[in-house]
Amino acid sequence: MGKIAFIFPGQGSQTVGMGQGLAGNHEKSKALFKKADELLGYSLSDIMFEGPQEVLTKTVNTQPALLTVSTALLELFRESGIQADYAAGHSLGEYSALVAAGAISFDEGVCIVRKRGEFMEEAVPDGLGAMAAVLGLDREPLAEAAAAVTSDGHPVQLANINCPGQIVISGTAEGVRLAGEKAKEAGAKRVKQLEVSGPFHSSLMEPAAERLSDVLNGAKIRKAAIPVIANADAMPMEDGETIKANLVKQLYSPVLWEDSVQKMIELGVDTFIEFGPGKVLGGLVKKISRDVKIYSVSDEQSCKDTIAALKEEKE
Repeated sequence: MGKIAFIFPGQGSQTVGMGQGLAGNHEKSKALFKKADELLGYSLSDIMFEGPQEVLTKTVNTQPALLTVSTALLELFRESGIQADYAAGHSLGEYSALVAAGAISFDEGVCIVRKRGEFMEEAVPDGLGAMAAVLGLDREPLAEAAAAVTSDGHPVQLANINCPGQIVISGTAEGVRLAGEKAKEAGAKRVKQLEVSGPFHSSLMEPAAERLSDVLNGAKIRKAAIPVIANADAMPMEDGETIKANLVKQLYSPVLWEDSVQKMIELGVDTFIEFGPGKVLGGLVKKISRDVKIYSVSDEQSCKDTIAALKEEKE
């Protein structure tokens, strides 16, 4: 059996009701949700379990909510004794991966991502920024289109390089619109506006990155127990200083998800386990490589099924 990677989703995977079953059936999970509520000073768990969706989808709530539910699922899974060789997460999910690797404590992680959400929301006034998914176009022609629009005074960049033929662009609303038009002219099949509250992973996030840097400088970031593949450069990171620098850079740089998955495969990973609601990352991994095994742990049942499947493989 090859190596195992634990992977963690970012914003967009949240659903009302996530984690409710865990909190109802497991003391450890219940304690974790309660801890998050206490640390944040409001009932995050109520928003997660009961919604409404538009309150859960607010960046400041989504980020700590996904970190909490991903960590609760991982804790449940860890009772099996199955370990990972690597970890990675998509955007916000990188924080869940760092908590999983022991580089950031859960307590600090929840507070950091709540602040990260605030900084991201406040960096650009509502309506001025946008993001769009561009389907069916390679990264080089899309990067050229974005660069041309940016040089005309409408900043727009590649934000998420998710898998072949799926790239998200981010920038000013006008920049995204113009780059989308150029992408279609260059042969993109579709350009789809995303429902997000800001132009994440673009140069417009630099003010948020500066504020996040201050928060991370005051946080205790330890050496990771297993390498975490960084969004910013798709390379393994372990020491605290590298982690800090990459988390700051991540806010205004593209999420190199396709490259990160390729890197893990190069390092011998053949099994990816996604911890969190939905199967977004598993779907992307499948498009990157047909040769790997993908499991999704989104609730108690899928956790049991994944453990059983992995133990069977070992025999």
